[in-house]
Amino acid sequence: MEDFRSGFVGIFGKPNAGKSTLMNALLGEKLAIVSPKAQTTRNKILGILHENNYQIIFSDTPGILESRYKLHEKMMKEVSAVKQGTDVVLFITDPKEKPEEVMEIISNLTIKTPLILVTNTSDKIKPDAAASLVQTYKRQKTIDQVALISALQKQNLDHLLQQIIHFLPIMPPYYDEDTLTDKPMRFFVAEMIREKLFFELDEELPYHAAVIVRQYEEKNTLTKIVADIVVSRDTQKFILIGKGGSMIKKIGQLSREDIEKFIDRKVFLELHVKVRKDWRNNDLYLKEYGY
Repeated sequence: MEDFRSGFVGIFGKPNAGKSTLMNALLGEKLAIVSPKAQTTRNKILGILHENNYQIIFSDTPGILESRYKLHEKMMKEVSAVKQGTDVVLFITDPKEKPEEVMEIISNLTIKTPLILVTNTSDKIKPDAAASLVQTYKRQKTIDQVALISALQKQNLDHLLQQIIHFLPIMPPYYDEDTLTDKPMRFFVAEMIREKLFFELDEELPYHAAVIVRQYEEKNTLTKIVADIVVSRDTQKFILIGKGGSMIKKIGQLSREDIEKFIDRKVFLELHVKVRKDWRNNDLYLKEYGY
């Protein structure tokens, strides 16, 4: 264990940059929910990768955004907290983003630990353009390494891992090798249900919704789960339930299938839809819902 390396790696970037997809790909497990829409991640999620000579504790953070609701403010506090406790920072970008805008965001973060600039979706950029982009970022003094990857296609992830390991301190592991995350099962169940909202509902409604698991009980033959889906307005409740309950039934079915795969047990899932006016600006509701 003399040469064992262990440390915390924060994953930062704008909303929808592919942070959650990258962490899931590096871990080989789906811990963070993924959708084509921005601002899907609301909480810091730890994912732990343990190998013979290293342990990496990844923190997937909410996308960096301007605060328009108290919920946004709490999300940005999560970003700030992760930044304080990291040994390495991964800043995820898209090749289409202008380097000067990326550098402005990085400058505002005032990162003091080694920073790896990760250009995601590298499979969608021509080799000459990719080489030019790498050189542009390598000239920046605040960037220590540059990686071109595709998180979705799992391309060049081994190279990125080697870059990360290079910066990790020589330390014993922080967690037991069978620990995958610091979050309880209720958290992941809520996230899997919330993911279905992003895929099945219109553009805005999922951002107004929170999922709270009220009951998680392992019985002899199955796991019983009761969860509330909280929305801001009555009209959203009607949309979420759907004609004759069709939408909430579909969301429940898809969620149950995912949860069963995740916990490898049969699941009975009961969903309730509740209205809490303007919950995203209410400190009491935000605290109750885990933000």
